[in-house]
Amino acid sequence: MNSSGFIVISRDVLPEIFTKVIEVKRLLACGEEKSSAAACKKIGVSRSAYYKYRDSVFTYEEKMTQKVISLYAVLRDEPGVLSSVLSELHRHGANVLTLNQSIPVDGAATVTFTVRLDENLCSVSEYSPMLSAVDGVVEVKLISGE
Repeated sequence: MNSSGFIVISRDVLPEIFTKVIEVKRLLACGEEKSSAAACKKIGVSRSAYYKYRDSVFTYEEKMTQKVISLYAVLRDEPGVLSSVLSELHRHGANVLTLNQSIPVDGAATVTFTVRLDENLCSVSEYSPMLSAVDGVVEVKLISGE
């Protein structure tokens, strides 16, 4: 028996409530609706049903095909270096979730990124060398994630 607590089931055989909860979550996440009450009304689901299932219902892509990793980098204190790193992350399918940058000391600043990766575009092991190749990057280390 798998101990993860997750199973994959075709949307076609699920009760409609689960797909409606996923749609309400999408409307809220994308900012199409400002409140859960408005999103529930738009989709045609009760708020109590939404609240009952919202923390248990996810799309396959949301839970299984993406990884979250944290990277530590030392960047030279030069215009455009951070922007180049962010562009490279975007180009390789990473979505930046958090970014913490220190004040530059001795011409360099440390930056910690937490990113969500699309597994289908680039493997985790490729990110450190790929970012190290960006002009102005002194060092990159994977600090968490596979």
